[in-house]
Amino acid sequence: MAYENGLTHFDKSGQAIMVDVSEKKETSRTAIASGRIRVNRAVYEAIEQGTAKKGDVLGTARIAGIMAAKNTSAVIPLCHPLPIAKCSVDFTMLPEECAVEARATVKVTGQTGVEMEALHSVSVALLTIYDMCKALDKGMEIEFIHLDKKTGGKSGIYLRPESSKTDKKERATQQTE
Repeated sequence: MAYENGLTHFDKSGQAIMVDVSEKKETSRTAIASGRIRVNRAVYEAIEQGTAKKGDVLGTARIAGIMAAKNTSAVIPLCHPLPIAKCSVDFTMLPEECAVEARATVKVTGQTGVEMEALHSVSVALLTIYDMCKALDKGMEIEFIHLDKKTGGKSGIYLRPESSKTDKKERATQQTE
């Protein structure tokens, strides 16, 4: 229930609360989030060629992102612990930008959404890339972390405007294949 200010994590007196979802219906819910890390050419090549001294950068970042999604409620104080049904973390190498994009998809059947889990997953995956490559480049920049899409729950579907263009292109490509 949102109070006068429209925020659900505060009671009428302004105290922080965990939202009561006990009366909400369970629905299938999905959230997709993405972000990227800009790196120097040496780091980009080490990631792409699998030659980073600390090992498989993207494999480690994928596991870290999945673990982050599963443990979001331990880090974000008012998040509900959720029985995550699926979490995947995928990476796209962006050579023109000397960057790596991370994209997390999280699914659950429950009474509250998984947006925070997807965002946390992407954030930790990108931080893991930073950690594994910081000996080569301390100036890496993590940027553009955002929710791309969410489905389920009372509010229905959210599709980020920039993502809707990408999704339309993907659908058009799939239809022509």
